Amino acid sequence: MKKRTLAVTVLLILSLITVTVVGAKSLYVTKPVPKEERHSISEIVHPSSQWEKVAVGRGFMEGINFDRSGNIWMVSPPTGEIIKVEDDKLSIAETYAGDLPVGSKFHKDGRLFITDVTGKLYAYDPVTRERTTIVDSYNGQPLNGLNDLVFDQSGGLYFTEPMGSSATKPVGRVFYLPPNSEEPVLFQEGIAYPNGIAISANGQRVYISEFATNRIISVPSKEAKDARETPFVFGQFEGGIGPDGLAVDTEGNLYVAHFQAGEVVVLDASGFKYGTIRLPEDAGTFTTNLTFHNGYLYVTESLKNEVWRIKVKKEGLQPYGLQ
Repeated sequence: MKKRTLAVTVLLILSLITVTVVGAKSLYVTKPVPKEERHSISEIVHPSSQWEKVAVGRGFMEGINFDRSGNIWMVSPPTGEIIKVEDDKLSIAETYAGDLPVGSKFHKDGRLFITDVTGKLYAYDPVTRERTTIVDSYNGQPLNGLNDLVFDQSGGLYFTEPMGSSATKPVGRVFYLPPNSEEPVLFQEGIAYPNGIAISANGQRVYISEFATNRIISVPSKEAKDARETPFVFGQFEGGIGPDGLAVDTEGNLYVAHFQAGEVVVLDASGFKYGTIRLPEDAGTFTTNLTFHNGYLYVTESLKNEVWRIKVKKEGLQPYGLQ
């Protein structure tokens, strides 16, 4: 009887190992290993493409995105301003004294959702100019300073909480706010300053900029169909300080605003680098945020508070707010 039990146990273990291996193959084995270099940055931008300066502001411009009319919206933490660029003219849509807005994304309903360093997530209506606090606590405790956010296809919202964390104190967190909910869910913790955040083109992964370790972490999303994939380091960088804002194109490539490096790093859907797109020599190095619009990649540089754009060969993933 003991021998039979042992044999059954061994068979079960072997079956589990087989399932795991098959699952791993389905997750990770996608293409044969190339004989030459995997990529060139020329696949992303034409060698003759030139940066164009779009706007000049003040404060510390962050959170760039477009509304349905093609206007640029941004925020500035030190000035508490919500900024709008319409017909190449920059204006201040709103100023909130005492607040520090740092990230912004449009909802389908036209409201601009904003993360604030004071620990609040609120929504601003550009039409009525009304502001509504969406979330400011978790389990009855105030949130620490927030940074960036992204909507998934169902209208759920991921947002980062980096304040108080660092390379020597990795206590940063990422939360998920389900659609039509006022109660955030803890999505990930133990991160060394979670900064920018984006969702993969297929919706299966969440990319998190771990700013204090100069790397990108990939985590299975709330909508991931296969939970066997573990969180892992998707991209590791050198120089500068760390990755800030993120954007994804329709092919699944990830674009990373590399802060204090004056560049955008581009990775494919498997984490292999195409290379970097460097800002002009006369630009600053504080690349903070980026987005796509009409065939261009737009970047905020927050040392000189300038918005730059460059023509790219890829199409940006349409954000939830413009769907």
